[in-house]
Amino acid sequence: MESQIEKIFQNVLEGEDEEIKANVQAALEAGLEPSAILNEGMIAAMAEVGRLFENGEFFVPEMLIAGRAMQSGLNVLKPHLLEGDAPSKGKVVIGTVKGDLHDIGKNLVALMLEGAGFEIIDLGTDVTPEAFVEAAKENNAELVGLSALLTTTMAAMETTVAALREAGLPQAVKIMVGGAPVTQAYAEEIGADGFAPDASRAVTLAQSLL
Repeated sequence: MESQIEKIFQNVLEGEDEEIKANVQAALEAGLEPSAILNEGMIAAMAEVGRLFENGEFFVPEMLIAGRAMQSGLNVLKPHLLEGDAPSKGKVVIGTVKGDLHDIGKNLVALMLEGAGFEIIDLGTDVTPEAFVEAAKENNAELVGLSALLTTTMAAMETTVAALREAGLPQAVKIMVGGAPVTQAYAEEIGADGFAPDASRAVTLAQSLL
């Protein structure tokens, strides 16, 4: 008989929104530690989703569906994750740069990072450099993620990196960039700390930067 945690793991992999809510609730009622449900059930499942994606067995739709299921489970679990019970891996401010309204890639990265235990402050799309700076300050973010899908909005990425560097933030913020037209060379050219070609590798990058 599979354990509650295994059921939750499978719910994430198979993108089962409703089932995961019931299984998380049942796991809590059975007295399982919220941090174990999170780490062994959801975070482990999202790591497996990332592995399947890198191996070409999962594609963007499967990742989005798994991420949404994880989010549903997390909504049930969050009130039980007491402060200190499951420490955040770090705070990440994320958004699509000014002039760009595309958010699928950014949403996917946010879901995967949340799935890996990071605290996410999602600013949405068409975000000004000032808004990124403000959010990084207000939240004491350790990491800022910038996304752009159009070559025409890549310039806004450069402006945003410059604004974050010049803002004199009290903490050294790491900046990672991504999106279809973005490359490692461009990331280096504009002074970002890292580039990830997809959501799964964005998690690995975030972990290595912090």
